[in-house]
Amino acid sequence: MTAKNDEIIGTEKEFLDIFKTLCYSRSAWEVWADVMTAIACSLSNATDHTPERYEKREREYKQCIGRLGSVEVISKLFVVITMAMERNPDQDFLGKMYMTLELGSHWKGQFFTPYSICKCMAQISIGDGVQREIDRRGYISVNDPACGAGATLVAAANSLRDKKINYQRDVLFIGQDIDRVVGMMCYIQLSLLGCPGYVAIANTITNPLCGSTLIPVEKEGQEFWFTPFFSRTEWCGRRLAESLGLSKLLFSKGITEEKSQITVDKEKMKNYFFFYFDEQEANNGSDAF
Repeated sequence: MTAKNDEIIGTEKEFLDIFKTLCYSRSAWEVWADVMTAIACSLSNATDHTPERYEKREREYKQCIGRLGSVEVISKLFVVITMAMERNPDQDFLGKMYMTLELGSHWKGQFFTPYSICKCMAQISIGDGVQREIDRRGYISVNDPACGAGATLVAAANSLRDKKINYQRDVLFIGQDIDRVVGMMCYIQLSLLGCPGYVAIANTITNPLCGSTLIPVEKEGQEFWFTPFFSRTEWCGRRLAESLGLSKLLFSKGITEEKSQITVDKEKMKNYFFFYFDEQEANNGSDAF
């Protein structure tokens, strides 16, 4: 964090106090939707330069900022979210704020599963054979077809990290939700935790995901948000290998930028979390490469 943001600690109170300053003339739901959209678009456009998505999200970002009236306040909220998840990655920060503001129950009839329950389910589901499966296949995937703000996927990432599994390299996270705003909340939290994968906005029952896990097909009525870490060398290599019909193991572990024509923009990736899994330490990406 830069010096000008040193005063921001990353607490729920900070977030709510700043957020409420934007609600003087608009409903909390309208403000929340614009804030989440602006943050999600800025994260996406940092690494996903697919023309159709990039141009659409650039326009949407500008529209959100225009309605919110200021980039500065949005930046402060983004810093609070980042600091909160850096201080404690093992939480569903946005989901808790969403429910605290009564946006789920009042507007959508939603009630997010408490994070403690999600963590318990993840610990039960992730057994001792995970590493063997990664060694066999090269990677594993975790899918939540009704992801909400991503509590289950976040809990899975933390449970994998507890087992010393390098989820940033060896695990693909996939979420889907019919609600665009909460889907973007999931995307933001997965992005900040350095989870490679994507979130699809669509009805899981009537419009399920198609294609392969690594190369999904974006059908009509679906909207994909690919996390920044899905652009890292390992995952680009795996997608390339699959598209060429090669073994996924060819690009599983040990691939380096020197061995591949695929590169990572380190400057754009510097604000995402890189975990040193061998030491069980979290660090900012600026010195993690």
